[in-house]
Amino acid sequence: MAALYEGYTLCGLVPAQTLPNSGIQGVETERDSDHVIVTDSTRSVTLYKVSDQKPLSSWTVKQGQTLTCSAVYSSQSKEFVAVSDSKVIRIWKEEDILLDKAFKATVSADVWRVHCVPEGEPVVLFQRGAVRLLDSLLSAPQQPIEEVLAQEEAIRWSTNILAESKQFVIFTTEQKGDHFLYLQRLNPNTLQRYRLEREEPGLSPLSFSASYRDNHIRLLYLYPNGHVYQSVVSMRGLGADEGAQALPLPRNLLLGLPVGEGLLEAASALVLDEAHVAVVGVPHPSAGAGKDFLCIWNTNFQTLQAGKEMAGKIYGQLWGYSNKLFIPHGKTLSVIPYECPKSSLAAALGKLKQAKTEGELTQIWSTATTQAATSLTIDQVLEVTKMAPVEEVQKEVEGLLSRADIQDLQASLGQLASTLVSRSLADPAFYTPSTLAQLVHTQSLCHSVCPDLVLLALEKKDYFLCQLCLQFFPDIPEAVTCACLKLHRNEVLRTPYSDTFLLPHLKDLSSQQVVLFLQYLQFLYLKYSQDASTQMHGLRSPSLTQIMDWVCLLLDAHFTVLVMTPEAKGLLLNLHCFVKSQVRLVSELGKIEGSLQELNKMKVKKDVGQYSIEVIELF
Repeated sequence: MAALYEGYTLCGLVPAQTLPNSGIQGVETERDSDHVIVTDSTRSVTLYKVSDQKPLSSWTVKQGQTLTCSAVYSSQSKEFVAVSDSKVIRIWKEEDILLDKAFKATVSADVWRVHCVPEGEPVVLFQRGAVRLLDSLLSAPQQPIEEVLAQEEAIRWSTNILAESKQFVIFTTEQKGDHFLYLQRLNPNTLQRYRLEREEPGLSPLSFSASYRDNHIRLLYLYPNGHVYQSVVSMRGLGADEGAQALPLPRNLLLGLPVGEGLLEAASALVLDEAHVAVVGVPHPSAGAGKDFLCIWNTNFQTLQAGKEMAGKIYGQLWGYSNKLFIPHGKTLSVIPYECPKSSLAAALGKLKQAKTEGELTQIWSTATTQAATSLTIDQVLEVTKMAPVEEVQKEVEGLLSRADIQDLQASLGQLASTLVSRSLADPAFYTPSTLAQLVHTQSLCHSVCPDLVLLALEKKDYFLCQLCLQFFPDIPEAVTCACLKLHRNEVLRTPYSDTFLLPHLKDLSSQQVVLFLQYLQFLYLKYSQDASTQMHGLRSPSLTQIMDWVCLLLDAHFTVLVMTPEAKGLLLNLHCFVKSQVRLVSELGKIEGSLQELNKMKVKKDVGQYSIEVIELF
């Protein structure tokens, strides 16, 4: 099941007051997955280290000049490439301070974008459709540039990919309501042109995304009515240059997204893998109006698998690199880590298909007859959950959840979950975490329907199931919420770790999160240092040493930021006091270490059965 994890802010935005965009032209990867280049819509290019959420370098063109395409990084030459004022190509290295003193060349035609794949040479795409390798272009910057596009035809989107060791520049255009796809192959140069099927009159795609898989280039595009289409072009079908002839490009509908009232205005869809698509700016099916979400949909089964509400205005921009999504919203550019493992529903259907092909039959525990698993009714599945072994229960519930009429069975899913929970509480050997997680994901359950589910997850220390319940249950009582909080936070503090590997990741925490965490650690220290019995009764409470280690790690990771944070001043003073007390305690213990060792060596006197009092002076 796909998942969206807790995000963090990479940088702030300064969106133009009169423009609908975010103020960001593009986000591109740099030397590795932890470095990105952010180009704003005016004058600046900034290099960020994502895990530190900090800028490493920044370059700006002069006042009156404008960056007209996002900067890219060439891993071959270790240089950055950008275009200003549509015709001036600028190339510089990270150590260059002033962009105006770096190399620049003026070309003879307006540039649309510069693209660069890892380990590939930068490619320049001109506004009229011509393509040049950067080195070839710079050898004669004023060389004439041909016009590929027809009159009134304009580029709307472009990218480039590496397929079969060949670079392809892919771009879409619009001409009088018609949309075209161009595939430009480099070395040897061939150009293929396709006409996209028309949608409803007046509707143009809001976003495009391209990927290469299984010898095919796949184009994904989203329309304002919520329709997500995919068109596939076979690499084997790319022959000689077809000139101006546009071949028809078939499409198939992958998703019909809910749009609410009216049409989508600022939305985007991005391919994540062969079965998952990230979508931003489309309403969440179960959320109210006026809320913007980032969602992950499974295209194989057309199911929503993960969703995260995004605060502030959505601009319809979305970039994805190395299992991280970059999304501008409100006044921030956020980084949202994600994961798209193999779908559990796909696995379930695969098992069912295998069961059919092998001709296996499943016994129905409430009757003496046998039949295929997919034909079980909800009542029969309930009977199975009461007495069948774990594997059998998982198989039958997965079969039930994969049925097409699952929406009609939502009222019975709560009863099914309650039966599983009751049996798990009564029989410690019986527990079906994956099945319970699938039931929670249907969003048909709540705490009042199955009140013991969260308590069962806490008892089994099933953190994933706890997280799902907290995410999907709107009516969890405060007492249960606090129980979840205590379990999670103290288990984290007790978890083994390496200082070297943990410290960089602690820097992902915001200053507010660090202050709150330190306040909790201070509370634990004061509580346990004043009353040791409290700590002994808490079977899974952290030790004083573990608390102090976490305090030191957090201060190492965020000391500079905390010193400059006004609300952290009093906290730092308090932490300083109890760190001093710990140092003093250790120092005093060191002084009596020799005496304690001598006591251990002393021979025990023979017990003569008489009462005596012996005073030993240590100082």
